[in-house]
Amino acid sequence: MQEKNTFDMNNIPQDKFEFTNSNERLHDKKLETKQMSYFEDVLKRFAKNKSSVVAAFIIALLVIFALVGPFLVNQEYVDSFSSQTILNRYQYLTPRLGIFEGTGFWDGTKVVEDVTEIRYLTYRAMEQELGRPIIQKVIDTKTITDPFGKTKTTYTLRIDTYTSLDCFVRTLTTKEYKDIQEWQDQTGIQVLLPMVNTNNSGNELNKNIWFVSDKKGNPKLDSEGNFQYAYLKTDGRDDYTSTVRLPDDPYTEENPSAGWRYANRGGSADLGYNYTVRINAYNYFIYMYDFEPSFVFGTNVRGFDIFSRLASGARFSFILAIVVSVINLLIGAIYGAIEGYYGGIVDMCMERVSDIIGGIPFTVVTVLFSLHLASKIGMVPSLLFAFVFTGWLGMAGRVRMQFYRFKNQEYVLAARTLGASDFRIMFKHIFPNSMGTIITGSILVIPSVIFSETSLSYLGIINLNSAKMTSIGAMLSEGQACMTSAPHVVLFPALFIALLMISFNLFGNGLRDAFNPSTRGVD
Repeated sequence: MQEKNTFDMNNIPQDKFEFTNSNERLHDKKLETKQMSYFEDVLKRFAKNKSSVVAAFIIALLVIFALVGPFLVNQEYVDSFSSQTILNRYQYLTPRLGIFEGTGFWDGTKVVEDVTEIRYLTYRAMEQELGRPIIQKVIDTKTITDPFGKTKTTYTLRIDTYTSLDCFVRTLTTKEYKDIQEWQDQTGIQVLLPMVNTNNSGNELNKNIWFVSDKKGNPKLDSEGNFQYAYLKTDGRDDYTSTVRLPDDPYTEENPSAGWRYANRGGSADLGYNYTVRINAYNYFIYMYDFEPSFVFGTNVRGFDIFSRLASGARFSFILAIVVSVINLLIGAIYGAIEGYYGGIVDMCMERVSDIIGGIPFTVVTVLFSLHLASKIGMVPSLLFAFVFTGWLGMAGRVRMQFYRFKNQEYVLAARTLGASDFRIMFKHIFPNSMGTIITGSILVIPSVIFSETSLSYLGIINLNSAKMTSIGAMLSEGQACMTSAPHVVLFPALFIALLMISFNLFGNGLRDAFNPSTRGVD
């Protein structure tokens, strides 16, 4: 039988002892690495996630666009958004960027199909009268013969949406009329066009038809195939004439310096004269705003510049989302901290309150607030209340969970033993350790609020669209009616919201992994 090996602590052999040098100083080895704070460590881990870094860069660009974009356009034009009368003349202009001029892409042109021969000839006549090219290219021509032997010709054209703006008629005061004439003399740009004798033109509604035509607008060409002028002759009064002509005087048939009437005067000397004039929309825009019409993102149904509207709408959406996130963080953090720290009956009662509030659908809350509160305090404050009414519940639940996780840790028990107050333990010891989850949740509230507001506006539940204010959802809702005829109206807001949601999703995943590496790869 093998003898059991035992060790007697009372009789340790002398050779087992070893004396140390009493002059030698023992100490811990000095750390060779640089001390790193918690947030520096988070940033280092976040930087390793390339997709999250790219997403953060895209979000930063979108935020910069929202902040700076409204100031990159002519402010006088933006301020005129409240005046619908003029801007309606400039609706559905397609995007134009100078570097793409003449390419057929992003150059302010569009393709129009099934253009009738009358409309085609009207475009040609407008080119002659206005002195600017309209038809960029004739893509296709179709001639169809009906059963009765009549032929019908249609065209597929690429036209410039800016120079093809329809002429319009306005009634001006004497001062307005004289101011335009003075500006014409200074710049050499013709705004006023000769008035048309509708008895000869045959078409009173279409102000672009300045030539002799029948009642349907078919031009009556001369023997050489040229348009015949249907302008009103001047009656010799100087205030009926315009002192500037378009290049090469294209519409002066008899006398290159005079001959056509540029206004119909009304009113009286006692009450003041007024002048009804026919206006070149393109040059009138230059007169009004001192720059040629050219919009990077085009214009919408009301003639508003989509670039500035999108930037303003994005800025509103960001501000609304950040304010909601901060308010929800404050309410949810306090409420959840009390629940998680005290637990028991306190937690049970507070959770039942949360369940009752959380059981109310958000859409119902929004509709009730917009119907009964918006008329008293405005749509934006009522929308803010709707988001906050139930929005803090998620943050409260997140904080509550973290407090249950950390409240029985050793450092908390030590602080309580040393006499720390409940408030100090909650917000000095537990809350900072929950910061990663709380920050991630707060940031992800921002895209959630923007997407919710977009959905509500798109569905027409709320209306944030006005001359001075808009939102991404309101722009999407406005553009859905013209998605086939003017897709650019809805394209840019849709791209913005898509980029924002995808980027925030990737950014949130990276932020979550950086604050809590144990969750890496978890959906």
